[in-house]
Amino acid sequence: VQSQKSENPKIERFINLFVCLLILSICRSLCGPELLQAGSVSLFLGPSDGLHSHSQLLDEERGRLLLGARDHIYLLDPDNLARAPRKIYWPAPRDRVEMCKLAGKNANLECANFVRVLHNYNRTHVYACGTGAFHPTCAFIELTGHRKDGAFQLLSTTVESGRLKCPFDPLQPFTSVLTDQYLYAGTSSDFLGKDTTFTRSLGPPPDQHYIRTDISEDYWINGARFISAHPIADTYNPDDDKIYFFFREVSWEGNDKSIVSRVARVCKNDVGGLRSLTNKWTTFLKARLVCSIPGPDGVDTHFDELQDIFLLPTRDDKNPVVYAVFTTSSSIFRGSAVCVYSMADIRAAFNGPYAHKEGPDHRWVEYEGRIPYPRPGTCPSKTYDAKIKTTKDFPDEVVSFIRFHPLMYRSVYPLTGRPVFTRVRVDYTLTQIVVDRVLAEDGQYEVMFLGTDAGSVLKVVSITQENWSTEEVVLEELQVFQVPTPILSMEMSTKQQQLYVGSSEGLAQVSLSRCHLYGHACAECCLARDPYCAWDGHTCARYIPASKRRARRQDIKHGDPASQCWDTEDSTYDFERVLFGVQSNSTFLECIPKSQQAQIRWYIQRAGSERREEVRDICWCCKSRRCRSCF
Repeated sequence: VQSQKSENPKIERFINLFVCLLILSICRSLCGPELLQAGSVSLFLGPSDGLHSHSQLLDEERGRLLLGARDHIYLLDPDNLARAPRKIYWPAPRDRVEMCKLAGKNANLECANFVRVLHNYNRTHVYACGTGAFHPTCAFIELTGHRKDGAFQLLSTTVESGRLKCPFDPLQPFTSVLTDQYLYAGTSSDFLGKDTTFTRSLGPPPDQHYIRTDISEDYWINGARFISAHPIADTYNPDDDKIYFFFREVSWEGNDKSIVSRVARVCKNDVGGLRSLTNKWTTFLKARLVCSIPGPDGVDTHFDELQDIFLLPTRDDKNPVVYAVFTTSSSIFRGSAVCVYSMADIRAAFNGPYAHKEGPDHRWVEYEGRIPYPRPGTCPSKTYDAKIKTTKDFPDEVVSFIRFHPLMYRSVYPLTGRPVFTRVRVDYTLTQIVVDRVLAEDGQYEVMFLGTDAGSVLKVVSITQENWSTEEVVLEELQVFQVPTPILSMEMSTKQQQLYVGSSEGLAQVSLSRCHLYGHACAECCLARDPYCAWDGHTCARYIPASKRRARRQDIKHGDPASQCWDTEDSTYDFERVLFGVQSNSTFLECIPKSQQAQIRWYIQRAGSERREEVRDICWCCKSRRCRSCF
């Protein structure tokens, strides 16, 4: 078996350095033990029966990381998860646990207090909520002083009901955000999880009452699974500030039932209406998020089920870039995609025409009637109308209109018209996303870290070429947890250059870059196409834009070592590796890879023959950087 030159002429003279890159280019994986050995990952596994972490609160300013798990809240050192944590034991009452078991719930996975809400309330207190064995409960945690010896205790006098703040079910998708002392939450309000709603609670005294979506109207929110919520300013007027939240729900078009993804918004100064909308939102609007691949026959392939959202900040706080992970809802075609949206396009949908439906058996059409004043969905502000000081001052026709027309007619489409990254016909789906903006030698790149339901994290960059097409480059695939378990949460520290990955198995701290693994040659480093890494004349090292070193070799857009490493002493002959195997038996083809970008070919020369045949149909399995071929 031997390797052959790449068909790419630009890297032919350097291919001798990369013939041993077979495994990573096929398996695309670094396993947990290798990451630990390389010093690029730190693990916190918790109790022997699993951590079951469901929430993280990373506070870079105060240097602390809170982790919500089963019956516990852990205070961790974000610099090193291996250090012994402090913890609060917060179990569900015994009688609640017994009632949960009698209801047929799983004693280990459901009948406990799974902490799902962790938010900074002020500089000294954190607001926390747990499922409480299907009886949600919330409380304040005092957290002051140094992480090692400061106050860290649950205030028992503040324990209160968590209904409409936290889900009953620890496995139900849920989101919440706390801003200006108000808690906004997308959750279920009942034991069975059928009444899904978006609510506001808490708030400074005496303004402490619930506001929620209308339970009597299915086309407000129907069987929703909430994903993310964010406060975003729309203009320079604070009265226009809104909460944008993202979810997927059941939609009926006539008799056709489907799952669709939505972006919705409410005004932060919405205090509810009068009569039919008392304690209900009066500014709630929603629009569809579309993520699809255009088909050659005009039929698009849709990724309908929203899984995660990440807002990438820009210089303008009002216009973050929205990254979204979707999966297909089809049982036949399995795939995942990442689509990117602009806030300008989202706002344009909300400023466009409303959708109208004559009845439950009809389809949504564009509303062409008269729109009342002020425009439904507008936040009350003295700037627009001095007579309308709060949402309770809205005219009846405005309240009536928005109650029956919460859906916008136009959908929101991705910036490029299609996904920037897709994965189809693989044995995993994408579940989580965080994005880092990285400055490289040849421009600025957005590096995506994508969690999967198999316990791995993909490190991906989408590169726009001169013809405006995009190239998907998978830089790494990290098997963070040895046991394949879904990634449930991810947080990124740009300050520490660390990624915190949570699952039911534990919490992993992973470095954003592993430049030393790309080898010890200029061409190896260049071919990696990792924006975090560059050749500094001696080794592949972390790229620092402000560095005074002049010999920084890096080419992310093309990955062309010929243009970057022309003056190096890399050898030009082909490297050939010969392995012997017994026919009809499996043979290990082992090498130590440096980059995913090398193109490798394998040939077989059978006994008694001088002819070498290219091996195309090989079944591969990976374990500790080994690939086994069965031919």
